Amino acid sequence: MDKSKKLSESVIFPKGQKIINEYFIGETWLEMLVSNDSIFNCPIGNVTFEPGARNNWHKHPGGQILLVTGGKGYYQEEGKPVQVIKEGDVVKIHPNVKHWHGATPDSWLAHIAISTNAQKGDAEWLEPVTDEEYNNLQ
Repeated sequence: MDKSKKLSESVIFPKGQKIINEYFIGETWLEMLVSNDSIFNCPIGNVTFEPGARNNWHKHPGGQILLVTGGKGYYQEEGKPVQVIKEGDVVKIHPNVKHWHGATPDSWLAHIAISTNAQKGDAEWLEPVTDEEYNNLQ
């Protein structure tokens, strides 16, 4: 079975729209499940990464929680070794911790991204994770 077929059969929530901005390398999609508002104050999105796709280094002023729903990926905090993440993993990211996450080279990754304490502000997007950094993880 090819990777695209596995992806389409394994996604719990809709894949959403392709993300088109300078904060992601490779093909990624986003489906907002809960919008940011004054009632719930907790935006939640389903993010899907193709193999090798990743986001830039970034920080969340209010922190973030990732619930991995499918595939296999990487999560790394600045100055720490990369962690392999897979379906069923929960990643708690403290406020203002510089980090990145994305798929491994040979697997897609889907996770629910929960922005906690959203009243503290939007993500601060930083430099890309270069191909050299990413390829040296293995």
